[in-house]
Amino acid sequence: MKKIFTILLTLGILLPAWAQKPRPDAFPSAEETPAPKSLTMASTLEEMYQWDRYPTYEVYLQMMNHFVETYPDLCRLDTIGTTVQGRLILSLFITGTAETDVYRPEFFYSSTMHGDEITGFYFMLRLCDTLLSSYGTDENITNLLDRTRICINPNANPDGTYYGGNNSVSRSRRYNANGVDLNRNYPDPFGTEPLDSLQPENRAMIDFVSQHSFRLSANIHGGSEVMNYPWDSFTSRERPHEMADWWEEVCKRYVDTCRQYSRSCFRDVNTQGYIEGGDWYVISNGRQDYMNYYHNMLELTMEVSSDKKLATESLQRYWNFQSHSLINYIKEIFTIGDTTHTDTTSTDTTTTDTSHVRIQSMDAPATISVYPNPTRGEVFITTPLATRRVDLSDRPAGVYYIRVDGRLYKVVKL
Repeated sequence: MKKIFTILLTLGILLPAWAQKPRPDAFPSAEETPAPKSLTMASTLEEMYQWDRYPTYEVYLQMMNHFVETYPDLCRLDTIGTTVQGRLILSLFITGTAETDVYRPEFFYSSTMHGDEITGFYFMLRLCDTLLSSYGTDENITNLLDRTRICINPNANPDGTYYGGNNSVSRSRRYNANGVDLNRNYPDPFGTEPLDSLQPENRAMIDFVSQHSFRLSANIHGGSEVMNYPWDSFTSRERPHEMADWWEEVCKRYVDTCRQYSRSCFRDVNTQGYIEGGDWYVISNGRQDYMNYYHNMLELTMEVSSDKKLATESLQRYWNFQSHSLINYIKEIFTIGDTTHTDTTSTDTTTTDTSHVRIQSMDAPATISVYPNPTRGEVFITTPLATRRVDLSDRPAGVYYIRVDGRLYKVVKL
């Protein structure tokens, strides 16, 4: 017996140094079992504002409404849609009150599309409170809100989070009420059809994002601690993202800031704390690739806690070492630089001159949009200054970044 044990140890030592921790959702179980840990619930707003527990569903709704009632000049509550069981998928828009003619880019945080990954749920509620309560007193946050329009969706799958009832998260599960993994249910830009029909939660999210002009976003998960940047459908060797260098810089800044407060964080997948999604584990029909490919936005996946259902006594500690990074990530919207055209028929990133593309100016618009997108020819790009018609009819299929009024717009040519 001792000899066998020694051989196993030797085999463990000989494992390659580059081996990654398996992705937490690689082979998810059919049902999650209740976790034997403290998952204290807040049954009142007063209890929730102690920030040492999770909200019941009713307290969650109360808190989102309370933000609007307390800070009516800074935020607006919107309903993205409803779940299979009729629970609300909510978002809070937050922006400063400074009068300015400068365009404010839109940022999007969304969490807990896997219902049992609830650390991000807590993070997003606390982030809303921090941004709102600090406006006018914290110069850093005041300047950020005066320059951006921030949208926060704390929970994209409340049916999964409250699978055991509205008063507890102890039986929360990954899937929605139909038993579908929402992160395997998006239309795949690279040709794989989802196994299940598009779920109402994802349909609502797609419609919501299509109505806005989010430039940068993050989809928050749990089960590991790592920044996961696109693509998920390919390894970096097979198909590198055209902004991979920028993504790595952004991820490094997030992790480095966290490690100023906790040196042990973001080390359970690899030592650097960030990875291209496909290099970790290839998936299809995920939200990240869909959002990056089909919408004029850059989105990564944040895995913010190794424990999906973080014990409530650990919530404060995790917030302390990630809160600065969560705020700083919003500022990354101002670091997005020029991007080249990527030929979607190849795995190579190539530069294409689009200076000859025909752009026709129209009357000044009231909103911002890119429609239709994807397109087979013409697309209308609406900015605060004008509506412009872009004709890609004579261009090959691919992804184009068109500069209009100083901003890049991503357009997919079919």
